[in-house]
Amino acid sequence: MKLLVGLGNPGAAYGGTRHNVGFDVLEILSRRAGSPSRRTRFQGEVAQATVRGGPVLLLWPLTWMNLSGSSVLAARDFYKINDTDILVICDDFNLGLGTIRMRPAGSAGGQNGLADVLTRFGSNAVPRLRVGIGPVPGGWKSADFVLGKFTKQEREDVGPALERAADAAEEWAAVGIQAAMNRYN
Repeated sequence: MKLLVGLGNPGAAYGGTRHNVGFDVLEILSRRAGSPSRRTRFQGEVAQATVRGGPVLLLWPLTWMNLSGSSVLAARDFYKINDTDILVICDDFNLGLGTIRMRPAGSAGGQNGLADVLTRFGSNAVPRLRVGIGPVPGGWKSADFVLGKFTKQEREDVGPALERAADAAEEWAAVGIQAAMNRYN
C-alpha cells in the first residue's frame, strides 16, 4: 500500500489558497479514481483508491498545516507503511509558479507542514512532491502570501501544474520515485 498525503489547512476559508495545493492535487487524484468515499480517521480524511491498478491511500490531514505530522504518522503506523512508500504533496514558495519537483529525501526547505512530518518521523527520507507557488513578492510576508488565494491569472497558470503533479504522483505510485523524477522533474 502506498500513502499519498496532500498538505493544506482545513476549512472553506483556506480553499483556493496557495498553501492548499496539496489538497488540490489529492482532489484531482480522487476524481481520477472515481471519487472513492472518505472516512474521518487519523485526524484527517482518508480514502482508499486504485491508481494504475495498485492500491493507494489518500490522506487529507485536517490538523493545521504546521501540525500535519501527527495525522501522517498515525496513518503510517496503523497501516505499517514504509516511509519510502509515502509521498507528501505540498506547496513551495521557493519554486516558480507551476513548477513541480519530486525528491526522495531532504530538508523541509521552509515548508512547515513537511517539517512537522519529518520531525515526527525522525527522518528526512520521506519522498515529497513540491508544487511551486512562488516567488513571494517583495514587501510580502511569506505567511500572508501562502495563505492568500491565487489570482485568476495565477489559477489559470497553476491549474495545469496541479494536473501534472497528479500525473507525477500516479507515476510514483506505479513505478517508483526514480522513474517519476526522471519523467517529471
